[in-house]
Amino acid sequence: MPEAPLLEARGLRRAFGPRVVLRGLDVVLAAGETLAIVGPNGAGKTTLLRCLAGLMKPSAGEIRLDGRRLAPQEPDSRRAVGLLSHRSILYDDLTVRENLEFAARLYGLPDPHAAAARALEEVDLLHRAGDVPRTLSRGLLQRAALARALLHGPRLLLLDEPFTGLDAAAAERLRVLLRERRPAGLGTIVVTHQVGEVWDLCTRVQALVAGQWALTEGRELPLDDFLRRYREVVPA
Repeated sequence: MPEAPLLEARGLRRAFGPRVVLRGLDVVLAAGETLAIVGPNGAGKTTLLRCLAGLMKPSAGEIRLDGRRLAPQEPDSRRAVGLLSHRSILYDDLTVRENLEFAARLYGLPDPHAAAARALEEVDLLHRAGDVPRTLSRGLLQRAALARALLHGPRLLLLDEPFTGLDAAAAERLRVLLRERRPAGLGTIVVTHQVGEVWDLCTRVQALVAGQWALTEGRELPLDDFLRRYREVVPA
């Protein structure tokens, strides 16, 4: 029998009053796969990630992670998910280290101090562990938020524009982190406006337009060909 997908979402619909943002989307992700999602502003990309993270309940449809139903009202069902979003979920009155140790306790990790140190070392931020988030540059804050997303060893990692503010060295470090985790079965979904930043990482790329999939391609397609097809399906 074929292995069950890591993530399986069927018929996802999300509406805000009369405004329909997601229109019956299916999302299937295997362990070790990296899916890149591109699309114009307002296409529904961030709403989709919030639904997949269990932070927003879809108006219709179902999401399963490792075969278990993902329910926003059940925090335990979301523990296998790591999320990097536009909005940092770090507390400004705690240092970066304290933020990660607090998150580690929420996840029930046995040694919060060691877990925080490991996560900060991975993103090369140990030297700023004692700083509070509001004193960090945009790029350093992005690295701190990434450390929090990776802290508990999630099975599913959801990244919304993860390269924002990162310099070349930090961007390459992020690519290495994602590449190293793939053999262990980490599934990753990356929302980006610059698909070239993740082209060498992704196994599949999909274009979301007006809440619907407009294009799905495997990574065997050259980047220039994908961009040409993408321009054909995205309204000017």
